[in-house]
Amino acid sequence: MPSVLITGSNRGIGRAITGEFRRRGYRVVATARDPRSLAALDVDQRLALDVTDDASVTAAVDAAGDIDVVVSNAGVIFYAAVEATPLTALENVLQLNTIGAIRVAQAVLPGMRALGRGRLLFMSSVVGRIVLPPGAAYAATKWALEALVEALAIEIEPFGVKAALLEPGAVSSGALDDVTTYALLDDPYAGQSSGGGARSELITPEQVAVAVADAAETDPLPLRIPIGDAALRLLAARKRAPDDAPFRPDKTS
Repeated sequence: MPSVLITGSNRGIGRAITGEFRRRGYRVVATARDPRSLAALDVDQRLALDVTDDASVTAAVDAAGDIDVVVSNAGVIFYAAVEATPLTALENVLQLNTIGAIRVAQAVLPGMRALGRGRLLFMSSVVGRIVLPPGAAYAATKWALEALVEALAIEIEPFGVKAALLEPGAVSSGALDDVTTYALLDDPYAGQSSGGGARSELITPEQVAVAVADAAETDPLPLRIPIGDAALRLLAARKRAPDDAPFRPDKTS
């Protein structure tokens, strides 16, 4: 049976993805920083994996054995105007959302190249292609991920390995229920945050999970896979918007 390793399996989208692959008959390797949070999952392996730590990633990949599919799902978000963004917080979110995803890819690629097959599925976002305040920092991590994975897909194709970016809109996973927010004193940017766009129509973690598992089985594999009607509409609106002005989803037709 094919095998899949999923980062951030312990909650939300990652938990739904883990269940979907299990239902499809995969050998599922669920991972999280604390493997005790995976105890209730019906999977083949539960492993500790901290995507920000080289040794942790190496140990998990070694323990997992041959892997056919990797889903890089671990990630965090915070809200802030760019002026109010703490640089240490920006560094932390880049480490987890972007560098951590590439760290896992680097760890599994030698094995995939040796086998002559494999799929690397990266959880990006519709905001990997647009930016909506107050999510500039999160969007920056996804824009960076999109650039790296676009190059990666070209580099690994000759070895029989494929890569794709999954781009959902907002998901009812709970991650957006209580987002850490930073603001300046007497915040001059209050009221500027977008109330629509990517956050106006939530899709379920299960919808995302189906799209991710489908990507593991789709041939040919598209580089970018928007997920949900809201994501498709938002990207279409961005495409129609002029490039000489900031994108404002409420002012596109």
